[in-house]
Amino acid sequence: MPRALLALLMMVALPLWAAEPRDLAWSEMIPPDAPPEVPNMTPLHDLSQMGNALSAESAPAAKQDLPNAPVVKALDGQQIRLPGYIVPLEVSEEGRTTDFLLVPYFGACIHVPPPPSNQIVHVKSEVGVKLDELYQPYWVEGPMQVKPSTSELADAGYQMEAEKIYVYELPE
Repeated sequence: MPRALLALLMMVALPLWAAEPRDLAWSEMIPPDAPPEVPNMTPLHDLSQMGNALSAESAPAAKQDLPNAPVVKALDGQQIRLPGYIVPLEVSEEGRTTDFLLVPYFGACIHVPPPPSNQIVHVKSEVGVKLDELYQPYWVEGPMQVKPSTSELADAGYQMEAEKIYVYELPE
């Protein structure tokens, strides 16, 4: 009887363990043999004029330097957890976004040219996230898709259907 119980526990525990997402670093989304990418970090807006934020946000979007950057095909279908900043593509009247770009640094696609497409994930979520402050980083968990996507702001090399979205906090 103990062996049967152990076997049953292994069958139940294994799927739970297997479903745990692995932490993914942004650098792992660039193929090791890809040419070096040097993002253009020139600000689009005069940040000394932050008092007039509305006009700064209505400025034209910057041109993306590498809209077809190479991707890591082995990431397709992997359950991952990735930290980043949210750039909303749509926001509801309640201030929630269910369709957004996840990027590695604050201001990407808004104040500086978008990063290469292999550094952008187009995320969709049923519940979404309420965006009180855009400078807050988040963890996003779900299955990664190596699938290009195009929006008004930038081209993304990856997509994800978010299963969890929560505030990023540094470990103590």
